[in-house]
Amino acid sequence: QVQLVESGGGLVQAGGSLRLSCAASTRTFSRYTMGWFRQAPGKEREFVVAVNWSGGNPYYADSVKGRFTISRDNAKNTFYLQMNSLKPDDTAVYYCAADPGDGSGYQYWGQGTQVTVSS
Repeated sequence: QVQLVESGGGLVQAGGSLRLSCAASTRTFSRYTMGWFRQAPGKEREFVVAVNWSGGNPYYADSVKGRFTISRDNAKNTFYLQMNSLKPDDTAVYYCAADPGDGSGYQYWGQGTQVTVSS
């Protein structure tokens, strides 16, 4: 069982930045593909970005390319989402998730952290 805890959300003005963190309670953190998803009010949850075990070849949704950067620190069992040039459309609850890489998809999810971008 993997527990994920997000932090770093908050209220920011358009054009500002936030850094989200996701701490994982597993000794095998480095084996997981990690992803960030978000869900805005009245909308379905959507994919934001994912990164493999090494931190290389991150895959970004088109809506965040060039503004968001994902990274991971396997020694700290933590991965991060640096969000720059934030827009009101980025307002959502952000969730981190872990994919064990066995074909089952994202099996573990955090509780979410609210990001609100004011215009």
